[in-house]
Amino acid sequence: MPTRRIPEEWVSSRPRAERARQVADVLRQQITAGRFVDGMLPDERSLGNQFGASRNAVREALALLVREGVITRRPGVGTTVVRPKYGHGLDRLVGLAETMIGYGTVTNEIRVAETVAELPAPIAERLQVAAETGGVYLERLRWLQGTPLSLDATYLPSDIGPAVLSGDVAGRDVFTLIEATTGHLLGRAEVTVHAITADSDTAALLQVPCGAPLFALERLTYLADGRPVDAESIRIRADRMTFHATMHRGRATAAEQQAQ
Repeated sequence: MPTRRIPEEWVSSRPRAERARQVADVLRQQITAGRFVDGMLPDERSLGNQFGASRNAVREALALLVREGVITRRPGVGTTVVRPKYGHGLDRLVGLAETMIGYGTVTNEIRVAETVAELPAPIAERLQVAAETGGVYLERLRWLQGTPLSLDATYLPSDIGPAVLSGDVAGRDVFTLIEATTGHLLGRAEVTVHAITADSDTAALLQVPCGAPLFALERLTYLADGRPVDAESIRIRADRMTFHATMHRGRATAAEQQAQ
Protein backbone atom coordinates (compact mmCIF):
# COMPACT_ATOMS: atom_id res chain seq x y z
CA MET A 1 0.00 0.00 0.00
CA PRO A 2 1.57 3.32 -1.05
CA THR A 3 2.46 5.81 1.68
CA ARG A 4 0.58 9.08 1.51
CA ARG A 5 2.94 12.02 1.03
CA ILE A 6 2.29 15.05 3.27
CA PRO A 7 3.16 18.31 1.47
CA GLU A 8 6.24 19.90 3.02
CA GLU A 9 4.44 23.19 3.72
CA TRP A 10 1.96 21.37 5.97
CA VAL A 11 4.65 20.03 8.24
CA SER A 12 5.67 21.86 11.42
CA SER A 13 7.98 20.92 14.25
CA ARG A 14 5.59 22.57 16.72
CA PRO A 15 2.96 20.46 18.55
CA ARG A 16 -0.32 20.25 16.69
CA ALA A 17 -2.30 21.88 19.52
CA GLU A 18 0.04 24.89 19.42
CA ARG A 19 -0.25 25.19 15.64
CA ALA A 20 -4.04 24.88 15.90
CA ARG A 21 -4.17 27.71 18.43
CA GLN A 22 -2.01 29.93 16.22
CA VAL A 23 -4.17 29.24 13.16
CA ALA A 24 -7.33 29.90 15.18
CA ASP A 25 -5.91 33.21 16.44
CA VAL A 26 -5.23 34.47 12.90
CA LEU A 27 -8.57 33.27 11.55
CA ARG A 28 -10.40 34.92 14.45
CA GLN A 29 -8.64 38.21 13.69
CA GLN A 30 -9.54 37.92 10.01
CA ILE A 31 -13.17 37.21 10.84
CA THR A 32 -13.32 40.19 13.21
CA ALA A 33 -11.80 42.43 10.54
CA GLY A 34 -14.45 41.32 8.01
CA ARG A 35 -11.95 39.54 5.76
CA PHE A 36 -14.47 36.93 4.60
CA VAL A 37 -17.02 39.20 2.93
CA ASP A 38 -19.31 36.39 1.79
CA GLY A 39 -19.08 34.68 5.17
CA MET A 40 -17.34 31.60 3.74
CA LEU A 41 -13.90 30.38 4.84
CA PRO A 42 -11.55 28.55 2.44
CA ASP A 43 -11.45 24.74 2.61
CA GLU A 44 -9.03 22.87 4.88
CA ARG A 45 -6.50 22.23 2.13
CA SER A 46 -6.34 25.93 1.18
CA LEU A 47 -6.02 26.97 4.82
CA GLY A 48 -3.24 24.41 5.31
CA ASN A 49 -1.33 25.88 2.39
CA GLN A 50 -1.92 29.42 3.64
CA PHE A 51 -0.71 28.75 7.18
CA GLY A 52 1.89 26.07 6.54
CA ALA A 53 -0.03 23.77 8.86
CA SER A 54 -1.12 20.16 8.66
CA ARG A 55 -4.69 19.26 7.73
CA ASN A 56 -5.23 17.98 11.28
CA ALA A 57 -3.98 21.22 12.82
CA VAL A 58 -6.33 23.23 10.59
CA ARG A 59 -9.24 20.95 11.48
CA GLU A 60 -8.46 21.38 15.18
CA ALA A 61 -8.26 25.18 14.77
CA LEU A 62 -11.67 25.23 13.10
CA ALA A 63 -13.06 23.07 15.90
CA LEU A 64 -11.84 25.68 18.42
CA LEU A 65 -13.70 28.42 16.56
CA VAL A 66 -16.83 26.27 16.35
CA ARG A 67 -16.78 25.83 20.14
CA GLU A 68 -16.42 29.60 20.52
CA GLY A 69 -19.51 30.08 18.36
CA VAL A 70 -17.55 32.05 15.75
CA ILE A 71 -18.10 29.68 12.82
CA THR A 72 -20.25 26.74 11.87
CA ARG A 73 -19.37 23.75 9.69
CA ARG A 74 -21.85 21.75 7.63
CA PRO A 75 -21.18 18.92 5.17
CA GLY A 76 -21.81 20.02 1.63
CA VAL A 77 -21.94 23.67 2.65
CA GLY A 78 -18.52 24.38 4.14
CA THR A 79 -17.30 26.61 6.93
CA THR A 80 -19.22 29.82 7.46
CA VAL A 81 -19.01 32.76 9.85
CA VAL A 82 -21.91 32.56 12.28
CA ARG A 83 -22.24 36.30 12.87
CA PRO A 84 -19.69 39.07 12.50
CA LYS A 85 -18.73 40.87 15.71
CA TYR A 86 -19.29 44.58 16.14
CA GLY A 87 -16.24 46.76 16.70
CA HIS A 88 -16.13 49.32 19.53
CA GLY A 89 -13.29 51.82 19.62
CA LEU A 90 -11.64 52.71 22.92
CA ASP A 91 -9.91 55.83 21.65
CA ARG A 92 -13.02 58.05 21.36
CA LEU A 93 -15.72 58.81 23.92
CA VAL A 94 -18.99 57.74 22.30
CA GLY A 95 -22.16 56.00 23.37
CA LEU A 96 -23.23 52.59 22.09
CA ALA A 97 -25.83 53.96 19.67
CA GLU A 98 -23.20 56.29 18.20
CA THR A 99 -20.74 53.40 17.87
CA MET A 100 -23.27 51.14 16.16
CA ILE A 101 -24.16 53.59 13.38
CA GLY A 102 -24.07 51.52 10.20
CA TYR A 103 -24.76 48.24 12.02
CA GLY A 104 -28.39 48.87 12.92
CA THR A 105 -30.63 50.52 15.50
CA VAL A 106 -29.84 50.24 19.19
CA THR A 107 -32.91 50.02 21.44
CA ASN A 108 -32.95 50.29 25.22
CA GLU A 109 -35.12 48.15 27.47
CA ILE A 110 -35.37 50.13 30.71
CA ARG A 111 -35.24 47.68 33.60
CA VAL A 112 -34.71 50.15 36.45
CA ALA A 113 -34.94 53.95 36.49
CA GLU A 114 -35.16 55.33 39.99
CA THR A 115 -34.01 58.00 42.38
CA VAL A 116 -31.94 56.68 45.28
CA ALA A 117 -31.79 58.49 48.61
CA GLU A 118 -28.24 57.38 49.28
CA LEU A 119 -25.57 56.30 46.83
CA PRO A 120 -23.42 53.24 47.56
CA ALA A 121 -20.25 54.52 49.23
CA PRO A 122 -17.87 53.32 46.44
CA ILE A 123 -20.08 55.04 43.81
CA ALA A 124 -20.23 58.28 45.81
CA GLU A 125 -16.44 58.20 46.09
CA ARG A 126 -16.07 57.77 42.34
CA LEU A 127 -18.52 60.62 41.63
CA GLN A 128 -16.84 62.76 44.30
CA VAL A 129 -20.10 63.50 46.13
CA ALA A 130 -21.43 62.70 49.59
CA ALA A 131 -23.37 59.42 49.63
CA GLU A 132 -26.33 61.04 51.42
CA THR A 133 -26.89 63.50 48.58
CA GLY A 134 -28.37 60.58 46.65
CA GLY A 135 -28.66 60.31 42.91
CA VAL A 136 -30.18 58.23 40.14
CA TYR A 137 -29.76 54.56 39.22
CA LEU A 138 -30.51 53.48 35.65
CA GLU A 139 -30.31 49.91 34.35
CA ARG A 140 -30.80 49.17 30.67
CA LEU A 141 -30.75 46.03 28.56
CA ARG A 142 -29.46 47.20 25.20
CA TRP A 143 -30.51 45.48 21.98
CA LEU A 144 -29.16 45.64 18.44
CA GLN A 145 -31.18 44.24 15.56
CA GLY A 146 -33.28 42.09 17.90
CA THR A 147 -30.30 40.62 19.81
CA PRO A 148 -29.41 41.60 23.39
CA LEU A 149 -25.92 43.11 23.39
CA SER A 150 -25.21 44.53 26.84
CA LEU A 151 -26.55 45.13 30.33
CA ASP A 152 -25.69 48.65 31.51
CA ALA A 153 -25.90 49.88 35.11
CA THR A 154 -25.45 53.65 35.52
CA TYR A 155 -25.26 55.96 38.55
CA LEU A 156 -25.68 59.72 38.13
CA PRO A 157 -25.43 62.48 40.78
CA SER A 158 -28.59 64.09 42.16
CA ASP A 159 -28.24 67.41 40.29
CA ILE A 160 -27.98 65.67 36.89
CA GLY A 161 -29.75 62.32 37.14
CA PRO A 162 -33.42 63.43 37.43
CA ALA A 163 -33.15 65.63 34.33
CA VAL A 164 -31.58 62.73 32.40
CA LEU A 165 -34.42 60.41 33.49
CA SER A 166 -36.97 62.93 32.22
CA GLY A 167 -35.41 62.62 28.78
CA ASP A 168 -35.74 59.84 26.21
CA VAL A 169 -33.61 57.22 28.02
CA ALA A 170 -35.22 54.48 25.92
CA GLY A 171 -34.19 56.03 22.64
CA ARG A 172 -31.00 58.00 23.28
CA ASP A 173 -27.56 57.43 24.77
CA VAL A 174 -27.05 58.71 28.30
CA PHE A 175 -24.02 60.65 27.05
CA THR A 176 -26.13 62.78 24.70
CA LEU A 177 -28.78 63.30 27.40
CA ILE A 178 -26.15 64.49 29.91
CA GLU A 179 -24.82 67.01 27.42
CA ALA A 180 -28.33 68.16 26.46
CA THR A 181 -29.58 68.58 30.02
CA THR A 182 -26.45 70.15 31.54
CA GLY A 183 -25.49 72.32 28.59
CA HIS A 184 -21.89 71.08 28.98
CA LEU A 185 -19.85 68.73 26.84
CA LEU A 186 -18.34 65.54 28.14
CA GLY A 187 -14.57 65.56 28.20
CA ARG A 188 -13.04 62.18 28.97
CA ALA A 189 -13.62 58.79 30.56
CA GLU A 190 -11.54 56.32 32.51
CA VAL A 191 -12.22 52.79 31.26
CA THR A 192 -11.25 49.37 32.61
CA VAL A 193 -12.15 46.20 30.69
CA HIS A 194 -11.84 42.72 32.13
CA ALA A 195 -13.23 39.26 31.46
CA ILE A 196 -15.98 37.62 33.51
CA THR A 197 -18.44 34.76 33.07
CA ALA A 198 -22.19 35.18 32.97
CA ASP A 199 -24.12 34.49 36.16
CA SER A 200 -27.56 32.92 35.75
CA ASP A 201 -29.48 36.22 35.86
CA THR A 202 -27.22 38.02 33.39
CA ALA A 203 -27.12 34.95 31.13
CA ALA A 204 -30.92 34.89 30.93
CA LEU A 205 -31.09 38.60 30.08
CA LEU A 206 -28.35 38.47 27.44
CA GLN A 207 -29.59 35.13 26.06
CA VAL A 208 -26.28 33.32 26.50
CA PRO A 209 -25.44 30.11 28.40
CA CYS A 210 -24.66 30.44 32.10
CA GLY A 211 -20.88 30.75 32.39
CA ALA A 212 -20.51 32.25 28.89
CA PRO A 213 -17.65 34.78 28.54
CA LEU A 214 -18.54 38.46 28.91
CA PHE A 215 -16.64 41.72 28.84
CA ALA A 216 -17.07 43.71 32.05
CA LEU A 217 -16.46 47.38 31.36
CA GLU A 218 -16.14 49.87 34.21
CA ARG A 219 -16.33 53.48 33.02
CA LEU A 220 -16.21 56.80 34.84
CA THR A 221 -17.08 59.74 32.61
CA TYR A 222 -16.20 63.38 33.25
CA LEU A 223 -17.50 66.69 31.97
CA ALA A 224 -15.03 68.83 30.06
CA ASP A 225 -14.37 70.80 33.25
CA GLY A 226 -13.14 67.63 34.99
CA ARG A 227 -16.19 66.81 37.11
CA PRO A 228 -17.15 63.07 37.23
CA VAL A 229 -20.84 62.66 36.35
CA ASP A 230 -21.46 59.10 35.14
CA ALA A 231 -20.31 55.87 36.85
CA GLU A 232 -21.13 52.78 34.82
CA SER A 233 -20.74 49.01 35.00
CA ILE A 234 -21.46 47.37 31.65
CA ARG A 235 -21.64 43.66 30.85
CA ILE A 236 -21.19 42.96 27.16
CA ARG A 237 -21.56 39.73 25.19
CA ALA A 238 -18.05 38.70 24.18
CA ASP A 239 -19.43 36.80 21.19
CA ARG A 240 -20.91 39.98 19.71
CA MET A 241 -18.33 42.67 20.41
CA THR A 242 -14.65 43.41 19.94
CA PHE A 243 -12.70 46.39 21.30
CA HIS A 244 -10.01 48.21 19.36
CA ALA A 245 -7.85 51.27 19.86
CA THR A 246 -5.09 53.16 18.10
CA MET A 247 -2.18 53.69 20.46
CA HIS A 248 0.83 55.93 20.04
CA ARG A 249 4.15 55.43 21.77
CA GLY A 250 5.37 58.65 23.35
CA ARG A 251 8.32 59.67 25.46
CA ALA A 252 8.75 57.47 28.55
CA THR A 253 8.02 59.03 31.92
CA ALA A 254 10.74 59.30 34.57
CA ALA A 255 9.25 56.33 36.46
CA GLU A 256 9.17 54.22 33.28
CA GLN A 257 12.77 55.15 32.46
CA GLN A 258 13.84 54.07 35.96
CA ALA A 259 12.11 50.71 35.52
CA GLN A 260 13.90 50.00 32.24
